[in-house]
Amino acid sequence: MKKNTVLTIAGSDSSGGAGIQADLKTMKGCGVFGMSAITAVTAQNTTGVRSILKMPENILMDQIDAVFEDIRPDAVKIGMTAGAELIRTIAERLAFYKAENIVLDPVMVATSGAKLMEDEAAETLKKELIPQATLITPNIPEACVLAGVSSIETEEDMVRCAKQIAEEFGCAVLLKGGHMATSDMSTDILCLKSLKTVRLSGKRIDNPNTHGTGCTLSSAIASFLARGYGLVDSVERGKRYLTNCIAQNLDLGEGSGPLWHV
Repeated sequence: MKKNTVLTIAGSDSSGGAGIQADLKTMKGCGVFGMSAITAVTAQNTTGVRSILKMPENILMDQIDAVFEDIRPDAVKIGMTAGAELIRTIAERLAFYKAENIVLDPVMVATSGAKLMEDEAAETLKKELIPQATLITPNIPEACVLAGVSSIETEEDMVRCAKQIAEEFGCAVLLKGGHMATSDMSTDILCLKSLKTVRLSGKRIDNPNTHGTGCTLSSAIASFLARGYGLVDSVERGKRYLTNCIAQNLDLGEGSGPLWHV
């Protein structure tokens, strides 16, 4: 029986809670075979990043080629892209192989509001990589950057912004509402390429250990797409998977993120 496959193109997180480590754990938990192409090696934990070493473009290209030439992925998840040159490499190779089911988590802005991506890289991401994506999964600060707006304050703002991004870039958008803590519910807006929107709500879980949740969600969605589920179904299943992970409320130690998929 053929195993469905997913390639994660992302950075390595030495603490294991985010990046390719979280991606591969998620993929195993969602029943697919995970593979990786590393864009950067980071020294980090749940409290911050200490240092980053970007991969040379030829090494990243060779990783992607090695996977596609031998075990073609049924879906691709993209996380930390680590600079304009590497973004161009990713975009060129995915276009060359006509990759399908691309889920892109645009890691552009930290929860604190700090920029995680230089302006040139952000423009390259918008011009060359996002238009290839099946789905992008921005949080509210990232959606503000993509839509060119100063703030998103209401659910109506989320719908309007998700539609604007989907129309501009030609991909579906899952705008995550976790940053908008206005109630005990969290609402995400899924906007399809047709500009039809789906409201996805769930009760907030009191768990401060949420390092790597964005990586986990996008990897879970990619996994379900690889298994043949439709986009809306894959997003709903991915959200349920993440919710179950957070609800375990498992703690690894002082200040640490959750222990996923035990």
